[in-house]
Amino acid sequence: MVKITDVARRAGVSPSTVSYALSGKRPISRETRLRVEAAVRELGYRPHAGARALAGSRSNVLALVAPLRAGTHVPVVMQFAVSVVTTARRYDHDVLLLTQEEGEEALRRVADTALVDALIVMDVGLQDPRLPLLRSLGRPSVLIGLPAEPAGLTCVDLDFRAAGEVCVEHLARLGHRVVALVGSPPEVYVRRTSYARRLVQGFTAAADRHGLFCAVHPCGTGPGAARRIAERLLREQPALTGVVVHNEPLLEPLIDAFEQLGRRVPGDLSVTAVCPGELAASLRVPVTSVALPSAEVGERAVELLMGKLGGTAVPEATLLAPRLTRRASTARRAPA
Repeated sequence: MVKITDVARRAGVSPSTVSYALSGKRPISRETRLRVEAAVRELGYRPHAGARALAGSRSNVLALVAPLRAGTHVPVVMQFAVSVVTTARRYDHDVLLLTQEEGEEALRRVADTALVDALIVMDVGLQDPRLPLLRSLGRPSVLIGLPAEPAGLTCVDLDFRAAGEVCVEHLARLGHRVVALVGSPPEVYVRRTSYARRLVQGFTAAADRHGLFCAVHPCGTGPGAARRIAERLLREQPALTGVVVHNEPLLEPLIDAFEQLGRRVPGDLSVTAVCPGELAASLRVPVTSVALPSAEVGERAVELLMGKLGGTAVPEATLLAPRLTRRASTARRAPA
């Protein structure tokens, strides 16, 4: 059986330093903590649960607060959750998943007990009512999302504003002059969800910068939603040739609806999206897209949290740059 002395020898530190690095009882430099964590993984060391609790009063459990509210696309949320869980296991932590729409109550319930060591919070609003509580809790936290005022918090996410800009700039380079954003369900915007609002900001800013005519259309995902929004777009913007979609379930039925209405993709209409890359690549017409980096965001969130638990200073906001992959759904605008 691997002992703490074996880990110490492999990492080149004392057994007490290994204990402090794992428990967070005393600040340890990032370099030393990473050496200890690498030795733990290489040797497969598992501290005795009773001794671990006595040494550091740690549960080795993280809470992932991911409320499944109206308009939430559950498969994408689960991609983030899987990434958080698998990364947490590398640090010998389990994850408690909280999906109820309880707001501050959910945070208080777990923070007022020894149930979890730290929290990762999703579905962040620009003026999220949970933020004052998160700033005052005695538990480290990381937000997957960027509020309007991130001071005193730790946040990580895709740079959604830049993602909206990248999609519009791609269409502008192809000569498109009239574009539309088919966005998230209306309730997502009503509660001022950060990722949706920031993407709209980027979309409209880039359209203004390039002198494009643009419109934003929130859209639900129920039966017939794709056909209705396609008909509305073509009725209100008859010169439309470029569409950005930020609504994963609607992407394929929307392309089908446009083609049923006589607009071929990409011959008559170019379509881009912000969505999981594997979804964009798997469609009948593979879609040019900015990938939603759920695996990387989940991994970064856990790494930031481990840094905070270990007493390491971490950046306030980490925004991942968007990466656009061109596929068959976009082409140069056809002559009028």
